[in-house]
Amino acid sequence: MYFLKTRGTDKIPDFIQLRDDQFVLIAHFKTSNPVQSIKKLGLEKYEDQIVKLIEEVPFGKLYKL
Repeated sequence: MYFLKTRGTDKIPDFIQLRDDQFVLIAHFKTSNPVQSIKKLGLEKYEDQIVKLIEEVPFGKLYKL
């Protein structure tokens, strides 16, 4: 699975993309409330990793989970 953080604009918020190994989009959610989105998508086992990446990884850098 791949993680990508994208920067928003004035009107569009920052988003997170999660993609599978074939780079198909699995999830797309705002950075403002990631825990709720992670639970809603059923990705609880990756919750700690994703929250840590949101805080640490720069925008536009692709990261493999």
